[in-house]
Amino acid sequence: MKVAIFHDYFGAIGGGEKLVLMLAKYFKADVITTDLNMESIKKMGYSDIRIISLGKTPKVPPLKQIAASFYFAACDFSKEYDFFIFSGNWAHFAAKKHKPNLYYCHTPTRAFYDLYETFISRQPFLISIFFRIWVRLHRPVSEYYLSHVCKIVTNSRNTSTRIKKYFHRDAEVIYPPVETSKFTCKEYGDFWLSVNRLYPEKRVEIQIEAFKKMPEEKLVIVGGYSKGDHAKGYAKNILDNLPENIKVLGEVSETELLDLYSRCKGFICTAMDEDFGMTPVEAMASGKPVVAVNEGGFKETVIGGKTGMLVEADIQNIIREVKNISKNPSRYGNECFKRAAMFDLSNFENAMKKSVARENWYKNK
Repeated sequence: MKVAIFHDYFGAIGGGEKLVLMLAKYFKADVITTDLNMESIKKMGYSDIRIISLGKTPKVPPLKQIAASFYFAACDFSKEYDFFIFSGNWAHFAAKKHKPNLYYCHTPTRAFYDLYETFISRQPFLISIFFRIWVRLHRPVSEYYLSHVCKIVTNSRNTSTRIKKYFHRDAEVIYPPVETSKFTCKEYGDFWLSVNRLYPEKRVEIQIEAFKKMPEEKLVIVGGYSKGDHAKGYAKNILDNLPENIKVLGEVSETELLDLYSRCKGFICTAMDEDFGMTPVEAMASGKPVVAVNEGGFKETVIGGKTGMLVEADIQNIIREVKNISKNPSRYGNECFKRAAMFDLSNFENAMKKSVARENWYKNK
């Protein structure tokens, strides 16, 4: 069975992009996308996967998102593959022409739904008017193409609830994979690690404010942003106001990232109602305790008191737990390893294989 995976863009590499590359490797699938940064993909060790670019998108939102939607709606690979998987916010626009299919939905587009007012509040007045018009026009079109999706799979119970609320569809939960065998624990070093895109919804500023008040602790932040998305101004503000005990490395190679996980003291994540969050699991696979906000998918991965701590999204709470864990981070190691094993790649591959087989059989019987 020849499989094609459609994904929005391959600009900045995050959890969604990692998942697509793992799926492509397992199914021996081709990947179809728009913007393509092969250097980032090579850094992650997936240069052998065939990736087809439909074309570049404009760097200005929402023209970027509109262009991606058009590319996917207009393309036709229906005669070249037997099964189709969609990933991202816009790739499912290809669903009408490409069946049987499965949509691995990381989340309903949050700017269209639960974070609509949050996104509006961050925009200048004139841009906010344009944003409202775009959402009003684009959302029903997105929902039309969604009606051509045969089956939805998602990454957490948290996201499944959102899908039911906004799409009125059921979604099978298959947790994203982590290749736990790649991760090791070399030491509990002298720095905390944070791995996330520099997006407002990741609330990196909370981490920075907390560590400003802890000059004795060090924080290393890994992650970048894509040109043409909503994060440029936010990222610039982050990068222009760093204290001496915080470093932002941008995107790094897989080898460098694994080394950072293996040597950090602990891991911190502050994303707003995160869909799932692969990075805490990666940290636990390295035996490292996690301080995460008590929201979203983090509640499905981090076990408070055993693999780290879940806290409210408050600077003082983060400071307290970082200081407490820093006294003896190694005591969390064994529980972290055990917890991470539950999200191992082999479990994900088996679940996805069964889900694809069921959908393909049903549509072809």
